[in-house]
Amino acid sequence: MADAEFDVLILGAGSGGYACALRAAQLGLTVGLVEKANLGGTCLHIGCIPTKALLHAAEVADQARDAESFGVRATLEGIDMAGVNAYKDGVVSRLFKGLTGLIKGRGITVIEGAGRLTGPRQVTVGDATYSGRNVVLASGSYARTLPGLEIDGERIITSDHALRLDRVPASVVVLGGGVIGCEFASVWRSFGAEVTIVEALPRLVAVEDEASSKALERAFRKRGIAFRTGTPFESVKHTDTGVAVMVEGGDAIEAELLLVAVGRGPVTEGLGYDEQGVTMDRGFVLTDDRCRTNLEGVYAVGDIVPGLQLAHRGFQQGIFVAEEIAGLDPSPIDEAGIPRVTYSHPEVASVGLNEAHAAETYGADGIETLTYDLGGNGKSQILKTQGFVKLVRRKDGPVVGVHMVGDRVGELIGEAQMIYNWEGYPEDVAPLVHAHPTQNEALGEAHLALAGKPLHAHS
Repeated sequence: MADAEFDVLILGAGSGGYACALRAAQLGLTVGLVEKANLGGTCLHIGCIPTKALLHAAEVADQARDAESFGVRATLEGIDMAGVNAYKDGVVSRLFKGLTGLIKGRGITVIEGAGRLTGPRQVTVGDATYSGRNVVLASGSYARTLPGLEIDGERIITSDHALRLDRVPASVVVLGGGVIGCEFASVWRSFGAEVTIVEALPRLVAVEDEASSKALERAFRKRGIAFRTGTPFESVKHTDTGVAVMVEGGDAIEAELLLVAVGRGPVTEGLGYDEQGVTMDRGFVLTDDRCRTNLEGVYAVGDIVPGLQLAHRGFQQGIFVAEEIAGLDPSPIDEAGIPRVTYSHPEVASVGLNEAHAAETYGADGIETLTYDLGGNGKSQILKTQGFVKLVRRKDGPVVGVHMVGDRVGELIGEAQMIYNWEGYPEDVAPLVHAHPTQNEALGEAHLALAGKPLHAHS
């Protein structure tokens, strides 16, 4: 297949790349998909899927530990990390096998090896060169660190290493209180580790609504997860038993491991993007709202494009680009309409604008908010979870933000994102019938209350 030309040539087979490939093939286009590792990329192999498998194992551990509160006699004897990893790896393996079959079944040409952009619409892999009438850059992201903070893979680790641990560490310092840091902190605490989160920003999951951050902090405090917000990292040194992490103010926090969870950087260096004239900013590829770079016929999707680094964002961008190339004129993706979930215990989920951003956009007097406590929701009481559904709307207008905290609220984000993306009014949602008893009722009750007819809520 050397020197072959495709309708669509994709560099990277993560969520954005493989989604673009599948949709393009479905639309009758010839597709070349370049990947140096495994189909599925970060999300499937070292990201979303394995971390959520660990989080479910952590949930099972918590349920066993707390079984007596449900009238069930059970004990937690411990965590078998070999068993946990076998379960996690089994989930990944089955999904990888399914994806491989899908790619093969669609007639997509998979080109194995490290690709590099060597012409405006040309990718070289080893000694072979391939061209595409359209090229899609989807090279993904890597776990970042801080200047001067060296990752050794043993005592100072990233999420990549954390997923391969063969033991539960006795204690961990988690550097970074964003999604990745909070999820691993939650897992390790459920497994029995002592955990301290160090975050330079004023609160955990700082991109979320302030009320959601405060609720997660209260829950973590109750679980015994320590955290230091507004506390910049200074240095780390090895000790006889692990590491000593120095933070601003001179304090040292000792632990067995330091997990560096300070975000993810774009994988673009050395791939020829700069040399071919692709407009970049700090390693990210700049695009317009139609995922087009400054080069004709060259698109970019996923984590290399500034914005939310979420698998489902890249996935949707990949579909969008395939349809754009096929001439279907798809509607641009509203970044604010992309749902966000932190799968900790409890979960944090949101879509749209938080209260602060809504106030900036429409004015403090131009918005209304309402918070419905999950204490009034029967299923949440059955699950013994606490939290809320918070709605933000334009005055006399649509709902512009939905924010939720509580176990399993990530499963409610589907309806929430429909409400936001379809510019639903509380009065539109209030008449919808929500099954009882479900946590979905909490969304219904919140909209009833915001529409001026609260039932299981104080008016």
